[in-house]
Amino acid sequence: MGVIWWLIVGLLAGWLTGKVMGGGGGVLMDIILGLVGALAGGFLMSLLGFSAEGGMIYTIFVAFIGAVVVTWIYRKVTAKKPA
Repeated sequence: MGVIWWLIVGLLAGWLTGKVMGGGGGVLMDIILGLVGALAGGFLMSLLGFSAEGGMIYTIFVAFIGAVVVTWIYRKVTAKKPA
């Protein structure tokens, strides 16, 4: 059930990140970045010693923050540079 839960939270985080950061990559890219961000956020929080048992709001918050960071990095890497 844990993997399915993180997938659902990642989808939610991706959608929310797209709304907050103003889309740009499309709905599918927002969802993919949300999934990656959810996994990265959960991994980083566990490395920092935070428990994954903080409840649903905590999990969504961590996934959202991870998705925002991953989306920001993605946009910096793929930004068009002036000629």
